[in-house]
Amino acid sequence: MAKRGKLQTSLEYALARLILGALGALPRGAAIALGRGMGRVAYRMPGKLRRTGEINLGIAFPEMSEPERQRLLRGCFESLGRLLGEFSQFPRATPASLRKLIEYDQVGLAHLRAAEQDQRGVIFLTGHLGAWELLSFGWSALEYPISFLVRPIDNPRIEELIENVRTRFGNRAIDKKSAAREAIRVLRAGGTLGILSDLNTHPHEGVFVPFFGRLACTTAGIATLALKTDALVIPTVAVWNEKKKRYFFHGDPPVELVRTGDKHKDLELNTARFAAAIESLVRRYPEQWLWIHKRWKTRPPGEAGIY
Repeated sequence: MAKRGKLQTSLEYALARLILGALGALPRGAAIALGRGMGRVAYRMPGKLRRTGEINLGIAFPEMSEPERQRLLRGCFESLGRLLGEFSQFPRATPASLRKLIEYDQVGLAHLRAAEQDQRGVIFLTGHLGAWELLSFGWSALEYPISFLVRPIDNPRIEELIENVRTRFGNRAIDKKSAAREAIRVLRAGGTLGILSDLNTHPHEGVFVPFFGRLACTTAGIATLALKTDALVIPTVAVWNEKKKRYFFHGDPPVELVRTGDKHKDLELNTARFAAAIESLVRRYPEQWLWIHKRWKTRPPGEAGIY
């Protein structure tokens, strides 16, 4: 079994290197076009991912016509392909090239600058929307390095490959499995911590809160960190603007923390507020969200499965 595991690890790593290397050798425009093309091909292939996306879009937009939901699902696959092509260019990206590619939301940026002046910790509350890899990578190149929570990829060689790219401009990845103490230290020191908050989680790690009108098991870790450190929680996203041919780094106003004195209630209330903030972003850019993830997989006790 050990030998087979090693072979599988090597084959997966070789494939990842081949894809990223081939795309990375192309000019950026060609890499993006090929990545989007791969996304379109994946969209046309029947399978579990497409079916999951169709179920999710039916939950989120029951009033929408089937052709319109298919348009959003196709956009999801193309957005993932774009991100793959973009990520392949990171090893040779420079601050100058990224500055031409990225436009900041000045209103959202003002909230962050105020937190920086107060030396207050900041949580970038984000999700798998748009170019989430570019959000942290671009920020480290144009502003300053941040820390971010990650779930390491099961293949350690691919994880090392990806992390070397992500941290090229000084970012630091923190394993979310053992992140609590280090994350609190970062925030109490006035640092910035990026957290993807839109994935399904297990009941012992989260609470059930509304997301697109349906209860979704959502990590309570962000609320725990924010309440313990009084960090500023800013919903943030990097989305592609087709008209401008640039990425737009958008930040909503900080989510105000609720403190009732009841620890469990505070976790649930604030997690619900964070989920609502992410939902608001997804509704604005629905064709760029990860609809193929089983967001509503974990169900409350006694409720039938969705997928």
